[in-house]
Amino acid sequence: MSDNFAVPTDDIDNPEWSKKDFASAKPGYDMPDHLRNAFPNTRGRPVGSNKTLISLRLDLDIIEHFRASGTGWQSRINAVLKQAVKSEAPSPRLAE
Repeated sequence: MSDNFAVPTDDIDNPEWSKKDFASAKPGYDMPDHLRNAFPNTRGRPVGSNKTLISLRLDLDIIEHFRASGTGWQSRINAVLKQAVKSEAPSPRLAE
């Protein structure tokens, strides 16, 4: 944690949970349908996405370059790769 980050010690809008609070807590699937439907499951890729999760090793200087430009750096790497694919000559293997 950085030295200039102050942790609130007393938040009246979001008090720390007591043991009693944890003991009486219920899972989300016990909520009434109208409340549960207001918070749809939004984990994972959006519907219709054509992206696939892979593991890829890149040189550290490449990662540092893109990370230095802020959030969305993975998307920028994807855009650079997509542009490289569009601009290169067709591979003989791909033409078969």
